[in-house]
Amino acid sequence: MTASEALINAPEFTVSELSSALKRTVEDAYGHVRVRGEISGFRGPHSSGHCYFALKDETAKIEAVIWKFAHARMRFKPQEGLEVIATGRLTTYPGSSKYQIVIEALEPAGIGALMALMEERKKKLAAEGLFDEARKQLLPWLPEVIGVVTSPTGAVIRDILHRLADRFPRRVLVWPVKVQGDGSAEQIVGAIRGFNALPQAGSIPRPDLLIVARGGGSLEDLWSFNEEIVVRAAADSLIPLISAVGHETDITLIDFAADKRAPTPTAAAEMAVPVRSELFVEVAALARRTFVCWQRGQEGRRNELRATARALPGSSELLAIPRQRMDAAAAALPRGLSANTHAHFRRFAAAGTRLTLRVLRGQVAQANQRLTVSGERLSHSLKSLLRQRRDRHAGLAIRLKASKLSNAQAWRQIIARDRERTLRLAERARRALATAMQRLEARVAHSGKLLGALSYRGVLARGFALVRDQQGHAVRAAASVGPGAPLSIEFADGRVAATADADRPPAMPAPAGPPQTAAHQAKPPKRVAKPVDQGSLF
Repeated sequence: MTASEALINAPEFTVSELSSALKRTVEDAYGHVRVRGEISGFRGPHSSGHCYFALKDETAKIEAVIWKFAHARMRFKPQEGLEVIATGRLTTYPGSSKYQIVIEALEPAGIGALMALMEERKKKLAAEGLFDEARKQLLPWLPEVIGVVTSPTGAVIRDILHRLADRFPRRVLVWPVKVQGDGSAEQIVGAIRGFNALPQAGSIPRPDLLIVARGGGSLEDLWSFNEEIVVRAAADSLIPLISAVGHETDITLIDFAADKRAPTPTAAAEMAVPVRSELFVEVAALARRTFVCWQRGQEGRRNELRATARALPGSSELLAIPRQRMDAAAAALPRGLSANTHAHFRRFAAAGTRLTLRVLRGQVAQANQRLTVSGERLSHSLKSLLRQRRDRHAGLAIRLKASKLSNAQAWRQIIARDRERTLRLAERARRALATAMQRLEARVAHSGKLLGALSYRGVLARGFALVRDQQGHAVRAAASVGPGAPLSIEFADGRVAATADADRPPAMPAPAGPPQTAAHQAKPPKRVAKPVDQGSLF
């Protein structure tokens, strides 16, 4: 059978059948995988709610998709340029003949990625004004009800309640939430918004102060308080809020949005209420000072009133001169009224002689003429002012259009220069990486050659042998070998077991060295007995 006949007899597949077979092969061979890479091409969720992007590293790229229901419950949302570890299953997309990963879970790759994400989120929220001091509210001096958002089983709530009881007992409402893990951020947001939604005169009192608290932990443990929804809920709270997350060195984004940050949960309780015993002492001292001050004021005013009463004259003396002036005015009143009446009659008669019909018509005509002239001048002024405003607006529109064109052209030039610089830097980086790899390969090859030259196996290949004792240590002198001692002799092609002979050649004179002690000089040389059927190896 020829090759062409074999090809003719091969089974035929449709495109759909072949795509389905490849899909099953990929899904069966890999199943669930964890992939680390950088998010590329992410432009936000699609209108359908699904997310499409790619994961890439230095040399490869794989398409990725997150379905709508998985994206809704993800703790970390995908962002462009973020290095992540994605967990999902491999599959194929027959529509474009490509393989892709369907992501079910997403997490940042390490502490560095978390810090970068936190810093980027901090800049974004600060630009929106959520951290401005003008938004922060003053804490109430002595709140009647305090709401606490924390875990009900941790030591934090016990510390807060114990501290409040020591300083000034208040009514405390605890909203139990998870403070780390999946769903914790949503529970914290629900608690903050739930406290704010309580009515003022409801069965459950609305707190006057909120405390969001958690104990210390790593950055991953405290990440729920860096979520954007938690920060926005804290900033939108109409109830003054104290953030007490972690220890003094732990910083989270909710600390910037809260009205007050406490270094520890215990410190938050100290900020919430004053010390009751100190208030009693201070109030008593102020009451004493107030009473003494009032007594002194009353005594001073009493003395002033007595002095003033002694200096005042009697009522008859005060009213004598005004009574005399009143009698004189009453005597002159009839003559004054008659003279005033004659004077007003003369002025009325003189005005009546000047007030004729011809004079009135002339005044009305002059007033009409002035009104007509004023109307014409006003109309001309309005037209002139409108023409000037229209010309000014047209000029401003032309200048604005020219400025927009020049600004857009300048930004295009800046973007082009930055793109060229980026390409040059990328090319230099590739050349530098290639040069570094060549240097490292040369060093490794040189080290291998040097290791081969210095190895003792090269000496064995020239006909020498290496003798080891029973413990595997190299034997450097015949005096260290006892009679019948088991030895191992290594040649270039293998090892041979041997036993030390009783006879040995006379010892060579020892090289000059440091003087030996008396114990070494007095020790007699050892002789090794020669075993039966064992030839000499020396």
